[in-house]
Amino acid sequence: MYMRIIAGAFRGKKLLTPQGVVTRPTSDRVKEALFSILASRIDFSNIRVLDICAGTGSLGIESISRGAGSCCFIEYNRSVLPILNKNLADTKCKNRSEVLSMDAVIALHRCAVRGDHFDLAFFDPPYSSDLYQTVPDALASTALLPSGSILVIECSVRSPLQESYGMLKRFDRREYGETALELFIVEEK
Repeated sequence: MYMRIIAGAFRGKKLLTPQGVVTRPTSDRVKEALFSILASRIDFSNIRVLDICAGTGSLGIESISRGAGSCCFIEYNRSVLPILNKNLADTKCKNRSEVLSMDAVIALHRCAVRGDHFDLAFFDPPYSSDLYQTVPDALASTALLPSGSILVIECSVRSPLQESYGMLKRFDRREYGETALELFIVEEK
């Protein structure tokens, strides 16, 4: 099965996806809607992106295709890592990417200790995951997302998230079938 890059330098490039239900890749329709929302709010030129529960890397690679300077991909599922790495190699994104193969919260703390900062973050775990509370809390308790940064969380329409997590305040929610996109911004500190 394949997904595709919607726009930018890699437009039309196909990305591999794993067989079965190991991941739940963001559909092209949802991804196109998401990036339309984001394009009205941010300039992708040289931004730093964080893709948590990256799976195939589709969201981070789409960001690089649109001009992001770099992306840190966090993916714990070792069976998905070869596909993520192949997608990065096929799109020639490896030199602008870092892959952290570890628990999301541990990876976030590692990034925080290093002093990393990101302008845009994606978080797309399995819908049944307990990470929906721990990851936003971890992001809110670190300086990884400075004021004005955007966090996009993909979740089930049946499981709306909190309005805020510390300085992260929800500013938009869109529903697409079973998928909801919840967008948060880091308010001035």
